[in-house]
Amino acid sequence: MLTNINNSTQAAKSSILQAIKERILVLDGAMGTMLQRNKFEEEDFRGERFKDFSHPLKGNNDLLSITQPEAVKEVHRLYFEAGADIVETNTFSGTTIGMADYHMEDLVYELNYQSAKIAREVADEFTALNPNQPRFVAGSIGPTNRTASMSPDVNDPGYRAVTFDDLRIAYKQQVEALIDGGSDVLLVETIFDTLNAKAALFAIEEVKEERNLDIPIMVSGTITDASGRTLSGQTVEAFLISIQHIPLLSVGFNCALGADQLKPYLKRLAMNTQLNISAHPNAGLPNAFGEYDQTPMEMQVLIREYLHDNLINIIGGCCGTTPDHIKAIAEVAKEFKPRKV
Repeated sequence: MLTNINNSTQAAKSSILQAIKERILVLDGAMGTMLQRNKFEEEDFRGERFKDFSHPLKGNNDLLSITQPEAVKEVHRLYFEAGADIVETNTFSGTTIGMADYHMEDLVYELNYQSAKIAREVADEFTALNPNQPRFVAGSIGPTNRTASMSPDVNDPGYRAVTFDDLRIAYKQQVEALIDGGSDVLLVETIFDTLNAKAALFAIEEVKEERNLDIPIMVSGTITDASGRTLSGQTVEAFLISIQHIPLLSVGFNCALGADQLKPYLKRLAMNTQLNISAHPNAGLPNAFGEYDQTPMEMQVLIREYLHDNLINIIGGCCGTTPDHIKAIAEVAKEFKPRKV
């Protein structure tokens, strides 16, 4: 079984490394935005299996891969139909640390495995329809809701709610399940604390060494505001230096900012690295109700500037983006060559 996983992982690596040289790869858009359209209630999150669970489960989107798999599968399908080359697994909060909020730590392996398996099935469907455009699955590894670099208690600056080892162990379990489920690449994303990301990267390297496999890794940080820094205080350049010792498929930014606001930080990144660069910005900035109003065509105009300035190898969308946004992005991506590395 492990040999088969390793062989398929190596084949996928070869395929994605070739594809990224030939064209700008399109990443999918927001999972949460799409799942919210179903207006799932508590009983939908629970399904039959968890109908008697003793804690509230509404809002646990990762759980929907088990209780509402067809809804998750449909989101992947819509993004591939829109032109995405890569879809992310529904596992943004899929660690024991993230699942502790729902008292579902014991379910972590199954959640990640099933999420990757669902995405893999849809990706294989679309690859079979058009072998000249192979589709890929990125195992989504989110930042967790705790930070290793900063104290959550203003009265105790030295306190940490989580340790590096806590994170490493949690991420390792997630990584193993994502690989077993069929992920082609691992995406450590929405990084607001680079120490958390380093724990994830350390865990990935452990699994790679133990299994003797080489799965590509994407890293995507988050510039939180106009200061141009991550939440833990790093500039673009400092963030890059902190993670570039790991062999990476790409480095980039996502979330927090719209395409317009993110562009100057991508420019700084492009000036300082020979790595492939990714971006999946939000559909603009949220309005007073926390909703995103930027239309697909408005976003397409801004993404065209990225491509015209030769900044990008992988492009997609984050909060507020839909298959319509990704379709508009995919259309303009066809007009340009990928950034030369």
